[in-house]
Amino acid sequence: MKVIVSVFNNLYTDQRVEKVCESLSTAGYEIDLIGNSWGGLPQMERPYPFSRIILKTKILRYAYVEFQWKLYQQLLKKADKNCILLANDLDTILPNYLISKKFGIPLVFDSHEIFTEMPALQRRFTQKIWRSLQRWLIPKLTYMMTASESYADWFAKTYEIERPITVQNFPVKIANLQDYFKINSPKIILYQGVINPSRGLDQIISAMKSLENAELWIAGDGPKKEELESLTKTLDLESKVKFLGKLLPKDLREITKNADVGLSIEENNGLSYYYSMPNKVSDYIQARIPVVVSDFPEMRKVIDRFATGEKISDHSQLAEKIEIVLRNGKLFYKVALDKAAAELCWEKEEPKLLRLFKKVTDENF
Repeated sequence: MKVIVSVFNNLYTDQRVEKVCESLSTAGYEIDLIGNSWGGLPQMERPYPFSRIILKTKILRYAYVEFQWKLYQQLLKKADKNCILLANDLDTILPNYLISKKFGIPLVFDSHEIFTEMPALQRRFTQKIWRSLQRWLIPKLTYMMTASESYADWFAKTYEIERPITVQNFPVKIANLQDYFKINSPKIILYQGVINPSRGLDQIISAMKSLENAELWIAGDGPKKEELESLTKTLDLESKVKFLGKLLPKDLREITKNADVGLSIEENNGLSYYYSMPNKVSDYIQARIPVVVSDFPEMRKVIDRFATGEKISDHSQLAEKIEIVLRNGKLFYKVALDKAAAELCWEKEEPKLLRLFKKVTDENF
């Protein structure tokens, strides 16, 4: 059975889509992955066919429109009566829905976030457009999965639909941990992920003024990077704040395992962030790194259940909470991290994905 997977990015660092495709491919599905050129065309290899739609426009809102049309054309060529469509996030759903109706084939929608409630869309006219699309299409879908339990609850309540399947974006289990507990001086405070608004990065950079014998490493790229680099210079913190840029997943894993604490300190500027279970939290835990996280529902569950670090209710607590974790040291959290890593892993999530696709296959073919 062929599965045509589409997503609005260049595929390079989308670990959720990569894991989903690998799991389905290993289970015997024929994968055809479609991305685009937004963010460049880095070289990559996958054990299944993939392609990237070339986008001409350099303005994001127009890129969405261009991609929708070109994706529809690609799906029109690739789809047939014997395939399943997998649309990732709201920016791929319309062409997939139209093709699913045209060919009478099943569509699975994977909502990585609550797209309409992201901080970048708050109080903008485009938010109304995306909300209208979401309100029109979500109730029409038969098969849906999403990336956190809170997301699933929100979609079910907001659109009065059957609760989506939750497949959390946890990493594959990591073994061979013998070098993970070396002592760093200075201590390494790590943020990994996109450098977007509302990630709390300006707050942690400012907090570095009061944190002794510590460096902040920011691994990632995004629209706020230049602004944060300028803030770092203004505060004369260039010796304490390192911008590592966007890294390959394998290189990022090497960096992560050597850190002393990992940060996920999003600000509550939209329900998508508030209800998220950020990938980086489980990435830190899988690397046996204690965490400092925002006191949001999904991250709170992890700290309350496993005691793998500290949570902040306000960003003014950042320095205090980081100091607690650094003072305790990684070995203090080892038992808790091992327990959490055994649970928060892709091996626990993959069966849910495969059961969903078996159901789709059984009910349609």
